[in-house]
Parts: sequence; structure tokens; C-alpha cells
Amino acid sequence: MSGTAEVAVTGLGLVTPAGVGVAAAWEAVCGATSGVAVDPALADGPVRLAARVSGFDGEALLGGRTAHRTDRFAQFAMVAAREALADAKLDPGAWGGARVGVVVGTAHGGCATWESEHRALLGDGPGDLSPLFLPRQLPNMAAGHVAMDCAAHGPALGVSTACASGATAIGVARDLLLLNRCDVVLAGAAEAPVTPLNAAGYARMGALSRRHHDPASASRPFDADRDGFVMAEGAGMLVLERGEDARARGARARALLVGYGASADAYHVSTPEPNGRGVSDAVHAALTDAGTTASEVGHINAHGSSTPLNDRLESAVIERLFPNRPLVTSTKGTTGHLLGAAGAVEAAFTVLAVENALVPPTANLDRLDPAVRIDVAVRPTPVPVELALSLSMGFGGQNAVLAVARA
Repeated sequence: MSGTAEVAVTGLGLVTPAGVGVAAAWEAVCGATSGVAVDPALADGPVRLAARVSGFDGEALLGGRTAHRTDRFAQFAMVAAREALADAKLDPGAWGGARVGVVVGTAHGGCATWESEHRALLGDGPGDLSPLFLPRQLPNMAAGHVAMDCAAHGPALGVSTACASGATAIGVARDLLLLNRCDVVLAGAAEAPVTPLNAAGYARMGALSRRHHDPASASRPFDADRDGFVMAEGAGMLVLERGEDARARGARARALLVGYGASADAYHVSTPEPNGRGVSDAVHAALTDAGTTASEVGHINAHGSSTPLNDRLESAVIERLFPNRPLVTSTKGTTGHLLGAAGAVEAAFTVLAVENALVPPTANLDRLDPAVRIDVAVRPTPVPVELALSLSMGFGGQNAVLAVARA
């Protein structure tokens, strides 16, 4: 990777249906343990499956006042950010924070707040609305609350590129470091989308799995019997620093973020461009940014949403661009689809795969779709990965690709 500018990943934080905390989530993903279940909150809807963060208690983790003032998606972001900072051995109480940035992606923002406050408006009128309605639901408030929580006084940005939001946020954070706008950036994404309205909307589009008879196997990327994705919630946060800065303070780099590419299909609101031009362009851009070629890629964490169309198209792109057949996984078999937070959580899993030289399995892949002609991991596979990619795709034709290298 000649001429690559080094950005080090020095901290990780995860809040996922696979577990709260990096160790718990990584263990569940490597064990192909599904976080999907029938959700009581969706009992009256056409699809009742979701992947929740089990046992998450925002009040216990953040305090009653903070929990009362924040939507669940912002709570996820703060908890993940705190773990990431601790992992990086950074103490917000010891910095001025002027050159510490925050970039947090989301697709839905505070949608649960929207729905509950709308019900209040229709019920007892505007006088029953919470004065915290607007600041709880605004999409940028995850970034705002993380910045307040860790005294980060640099740029605090909210980004939204649908299901590519997490990867986009990390790419933007990398740019802030390389442009010397910041010295440390907390980057990632958060999502709490499991509401009756969202579930009904995605179901109306035909996007969701209806495998109610066997919830644990409902999310099954690349499997011949897949029938849609499962909505999930959570957050992933990474601490990013320039490599030389991390070395100067004696920090451990878990991996290096060496490339980022983004593109737009400019084709359709929800259907990917049939030839995969957009995601191909994003892959090429990430590899160019990393100063490397497709032949050097040893592992790909695919978008792998478990929808019939996405998995076929994405696998065809991977087959075409990577004749060396890198080992592919989709961790959505375990976590479900975290929508705007998916790219951040999967970037963290990609870092862990590179760091541990271990590619996690694709849960519930019992019978590979014959149209999927790539090598997909079905068990934890030791692989000495020097370079990996994490692919994200979203509504509106959004594509984002991150290149992660061994430190």
C-alpha cells in the first residue's frame, strides 16, 4: 500500500443485538449466535421480527437525567463511544478537546420519539408534547450528545446516507484527520429503528423477512432460502487518530484505516443499479485511496443484507472485481440489519477480523444460493488478513467502502 496515509484505529465500542461491548459482540458473531426474536412491540404489524439490544438500560448506564433527555439511538452512541475511548486509553477529562471531532451517522434518528410524540399530539393535543421532543429526535443529536459527553469541541457532525451512514461517517472522520482538521475523531453510527411505523413501511416494500416460525434463522445472507432482512438496533464507534500521533503517545493500533471510497448509483430510490456500477466505483475508489489493488484483498465484510436482490448483485460485483476470491462474510446473519449503524458495526468487525486473523462466519447460511459464486465463510476461519474491505449500500443509491489493513 504505497504512499498510504496512516489513520490508526485505536479504540472500538459496540452496542449490538449480538452483545453490549466488543468482547461479547465478537464472541457472538464468531459463534454465529443470532440476536433475532419475535418483538412484542411489533405484535400488531405484518412483520413481528427484530434484533434488539437485549437488556440495555440507558438510565443505569448513563444516569436518569441523560436517559430522560435522549432518544435510544443517542444512548447507544454514547455507551459505544465511552467504551471506544476507554479502549483507546483516552481520558476526556485530560484534554482540551478543541481538536477532537465527532462524526455519527444515522438513517432514522430519533424515530421512536417521533412516533410517541405524534401519538400524544393526536391524543391530547399540542399541550401534551414534551418540550424535549425536538432535541431528542433530531438526527444530529447522537453526535451532539457524544461531543457533550466527552468534551469534544471540534467538529460534531451528523451524516445520513441511509444504510451506508456508518461507513460514510468513518470515511468523513478519516478525511478530517488527513486534512489536519482534528487530531482525534470519534466516528461511527447509531440506530434505534424498531418501531411499528418503520416495520410496517419496510414490510410494505417487501424488504423484511417473514420467517416467524424460526426467528433465529430469519437473517440468512447469501442463503438460497433468504426472504428479506431483519430490522436491528445498536451502535458502533471507533476512535481514529493519525498513525504518527498514536505512536507518539504509545497507543496500540488495532488496525489501520487506509482507504475510503463513496459513490452514488444515480439510478433508483431503493433498487441498486443492475450492473453494480455504483458499488464497483466505491470499491475502486477505496483501493485507489489505499494505494493498492483488488489482488491484495484477503477478506470482505459484505453488505449482505439477506434480501434476494442485494445479495445476488453484491456477490456478482465481488466475483467480477476479485478473481483472487477473498473470503467473504456477512455479520448480519447474527446482528440483523442495523440500517444506518450497520456500516459502523461492520467496520468494527472488520477491524477485529484483521487484528485477530479470523474471519467470522455468516450465520444461518445452510445452502448457498447457486447464483452466489463467491467464497462465503460458514465457520470461524483463521486467515492472515493483511487487507480487508467493508462494503455498505443504502437507499438512494448510496455506496461506501472502507479499506482496513493490519497495523
